[in-house]
Amino acid sequence: MYSLDVNFLKDRAPQKSGFATGGSKTRMSAVGQTPLFVGAAVAAVIPVVVGAWWLLLQTQNTQMENKLAALDAELNRLGLQEEELKKIQAETSTLQTDTKALATVFNQIRPWSAMLQDLRDRIPRAVQIESIKQIPAIASSGAAPPPAAAGNAAPPPSANPAGGIEITGKARSFSDVNDFLLTLKQSAFFQATDTRIISAELAEAAASNEKSAVKPPSLVRYTIQSNLSNVPAADLLQELERKGTLGLVTRIRTLQQKGVIQP
Repeated sequence: MYSLDVNFLKDRAPQKSGFATGGSKTRMSAVGQTPLFVGAAVAAVIPVVVGAWWLLLQTQNTQMENKLAALDAELNRLGLQEEELKKIQAETSTLQTDTKALATVFNQIRPWSAMLQDLRDRIPRAVQIESIKQIPAIASSGAAPPPAAAGNAAPPPSANPAGGIEITGKARSFSDVNDFLLTLKQSAFFQATDTRIISAELAEAAASNEKSAVKPPSLVRYTIQSNLSNVPAADLLQELERKGTLGLVTRIRTLQQKGVIQP
């Protein structure tokens, strides 16, 4: 006899679980869409970042332009101040030049009253002065002679700006003239090396009474020349004060107090 052997498990077609299949598709779909989300987020963020960066650059550019404008204004102001400073410096230089010239003039002044008083204090009793006159500076005896100029031209004048002096008069003897010369060399108003006797000669004295039997002694007529001292008047204040030149002394001391002349 035949027997039926039916295997229901073998002949059953496998059935797919709808729950399992659907979950797998959902996970695959979510995983596939993640790059899209990331790209969309990046695409949305980039314009924001670019806009913020552009706004920052514009702000910095505006700040730099404001700083540049402020610097230009400052440079213009400094340029005006520099021009004003140069103008003030030029005026100051002119004033300093004028002040130095004024100080030089005061330092070169040789008051005749002081020099005459100095001569009165130094002249010997046996010497008389007939005339005193100012002359151009004489050649210094201690200096080397100037070189001959081309074409036999006249030699250049002495560099002494104070000039010279010539004294003429009468003395009882040649010794008295020499004594007068020595006292002049000791004066602060004359240059000792340039003080010398130009001429000294005997001359008959005029008789006061022609019937008188007494013959008057002979006299010596002399001429002495000297250069005035180049020592600044500021260095002769004590001597000028002793000779009574108080006006010049006061002016020089005022200039010294103001710093125009160095004491």
